[in-house]
Amino acid sequence: MSAMSHAVRDSRTMLRRNIRRMVRYPAGPASTVAVPLVVLFLFVTVFGDTMGAGLVGAAGGRGDYLEYVVPGILLLSVAGAAQGAAISVAMDMTEGIINRFRTMAISRGAILAGHVVGNLLQTMAAIALITVVAVILGFRANAGPVEWLAAAGLLAATS
Repeated sequence: MSAMSHAVRDSRTMLRRNIRRMVRYPAGPASTVAVPLVVLFLFVTVFGDTMGAGLVGAAGGRGDYLEYVVPGILLLSVAGAAQGAAISVAMDMTEGIINRFRTMAISRGAILAGHVVGNLLQTMAAIALITVVAVILGFRANAGPVEWLAAAGLLAATS
């Protein structure tokens, strides 16, 4: 096997390890979704009418404010997921698992690749769930499939 195939195999193993960690300790992934959802509900249902009335060039109201605030909430979820990945890497460093991995014959980049891909999957799942909730609340963007795909790609690149 080539060095590249070893690196890919090791990265898959580390990704599987990170996904198992997400399943065993659901507080991290849950907070990635819960915090932006709470902020979305708070801003739209409590402050939506008042804040929507202050939007320039719009009719005002909760619907206009929802269209204004959802992109920011999606970026908030990306930032929260990045924070979760940083905490996960820090936990690995302090618990000594990285030292154990260094003694094994695995690719050096596989550890970081597993964290990055795992974080990307978690982030995209959170973004999808938040978008579904926003649509249920009344979010209606006038974007086509290509624009939605571009927005998802931009958010994935940001995470």
